[in-house]
Amino acid sequence: MLAARPRTDLGALTRLTELADYIVPFTIRVIAHLGVADQLADGPRPVTELAEATGAHAPSLLRALRALAGKGIFTEVEPEVFGLTKLAEPLRTDHPLSLRDAYPLMAADVRAWAGLGDCLRTGEAAFPRIHGADYWSYLAGHPADSLAVDRWMSSLTRLHLRTVLPAWPWAQARQLVDVGGGDGAFLAGLLRRCPHLHGTLLDLPHVVSAAPALLAEAGVADRCRIVAGSFFDPLPADADLYVLKTILPGWDDADATAILRRIAAAMGPQSRLLLLEAIIPTGDVFDVAKLVDLHTLVLTGGRHRTRDDLVDLLAGAGLRLDRIVATPTLTVIAAGPAGPQLTSP
Repeated sequence: MLAARPRTDLGALTRLTELADYIVPFTIRVIAHLGVADQLADGPRPVTELAEATGAHAPSLLRALRALAGKGIFTEVEPEVFGLTKLAEPLRTDHPLSLRDAYPLMAADVRAWAGLGDCLRTGEAAFPRIHGADYWSYLAGHPADSLAVDRWMSSLTRLHLRTVLPAWPWAQARQLVDVGGGDGAFLAGLLRRCPHLHGTLLDLPHVVSAAPALLAEAGVADRCRIVAGSFFDPLPADADLYVLKTILPGWDDADATAILRRIAAAMGPQSRLLLLEAIIPTGDVFDVAKLVDLHTLVLTGGRHRTRDDLVDLLAGAGLRLDRIVATPTLTVIAAGPAGPQLTSP
């Protein structure tokens, strides 16, 4: 029996074409890097002025801005004169939740994404095969890319602080360890908002090298200890809270379990582990976790997980899920040592 001939749905064809486009994502990233939105803070300007201010080629910049304006990112208020829109405003550096650094265009990542087909055939990350080093080792040897990743994470941290902090009673803790806390942006924001807290920032030496200046600028350096080290090694013991913010998705189950076991070994009986990450929902519902999960596959071979996946992962490390709190961005997953029931805050 012959299969039914597909119906011609022009609306579906148009929508699929929009979804398959990579021109707009690339262009957003380059325009953000050039700082075009900053040049429009005081109002619309001719593209010739924008090109001079950003070091761009005016005719080419015109083509890029026209492409974005057609998507509502910038607006052409008169021929070759552009202004900001609601979608363009967050690309300004001075925006309170600026996303200018959230959209880096890194050649190493782009090359890795060209290997997605191999990822789907083998289940292995493309990045190590293409670059001859795993993602984290590559960043350690490429300071410019490492800095771009730090800035990307810091830009997202501003949003995470706004949404995650109200979801947990931080006042009940005194000592906190931010495990794999990068340059300290999240911990600095947390300490600034919670003056009773003292923190320990732990990450690799090249990652925490920028932390002293950042913590000092935030006015919290006197309440934060910096430890240059790996979360695969023994961790500072007996803190009230251990925070893993978007760390586990970067690792496969074996390595993620090893990280959790290090934390479990450091925890006291009443210590808590807080995982701050996106949980993959079931069904067809859209969630950014499903997109970032694919990005993780390409770069590291790790994965984002469902609630049940996390329960199993925690149990394998001697930890028990205690509480889940959803927020508009990351989910707060609280866990404690397996054993007697902990008192929920």
